[in-house]
Amino acid sequence: MKKMRSVDLDRAEARAAAITSIADPLELGGELTLAAYRAVISDARTKLGTYNTLLSGTDEARSRFLVAERKLADWSDRMLAAVGAVYGRNSDAYEKAGGKRKDARRPSQTDTASEENTPDETPAAA
Repeated sequence: MKKMRSVDLDRAEARAAAITSIADPLELGGELTLAAYRAVISDARTKLGTYNTLLSGTDEARSRFLVAERKLADWSDRMLAAVGAVYGRNSDAYEKAGGKRKDARRPSQTDTASEENTPDETPAAA
């Protein structure tokens, strides 16, 4: 997954740097101080860092799962093939294992098309 960036955080850091040139310490009344502003910026930066770190762990976990899933798919194919080899691909056991019996399969479209083009009888003389 893509790591997150914050335009608001970048903008706030630039604004805090610019405000520093106005007056130090800058107090705008109430809780609006440069120190408090920097604390809020720092808190947001820390939370963004934590989020991106967790996301990296999630990406790693996803990659490990995808490898395990491919291995599982391979094992599933091999297990079905082994049941088919031991019991036959037209057996109840093969069907129970999730396979489709050979005689239960639909003919492919090429088989159907070739049957349609084959004349059944010679045409009657007109």
